[in-house]
Amino acid sequence: MDAAELRMRGGGFNGFSFRDIADDVGIKSSSVHYHFATKEKLAAAVVHRYADRLGTKFDRELAGGAHPQQVLTDAFRGTVRSDGRMCPVTVLGAGSLGLPEEVAAEVKRFFQMCLDKLIGGGLVPDEAAELLATITGGMVVSTALDDIATYDRATIKVCRSQSGV
Repeated sequence: MDAAELRMRGGGFNGFSFRDIADDVGIKSSSVHYHFATKEKLAAAVVHRYADRLGTKFDRELAGGAHPQQVLTDAFRGTVRSDGRMCPVTVLGAGSLGLPEEVAAEVKRFFQMCLDKLIGGGLVPDEAAELLATITGGMVVSTALDDIATYDRATIKVCRSQSGV
């Protein structure tokens, strides 16, 4: 799943095959098929795992008193600074109209979870949507420009205004 996630960060759903994953891990592609009957099931499992990890992180930090917008902004900032540089779900979300139903459902679940966590943390729906759009857009633009600082410039204002800073 780690190998699939890394490939999805760079090329979305069409950016990998079972053979690519097997080569990356050093196994036969039949071994990948043993665990995931289809590419759709593998991609959906990767998105589900990614969403669950972010949801757990969000809940833990929010319970510690962090502002919801800061938690999400910082989580994605870490992604921008990572080797993959893109959230795999953001890459998939950009092409979600062409995704298999099973994968599209997990992508939708991820973004809805982000909005629900922000709203549950005190933002009104419009603020939550603006922040999520700014964060994901900032990630795309900073990656396209190969300028990590672009993400910070894109998110600093909205993060400050929503946290009352």
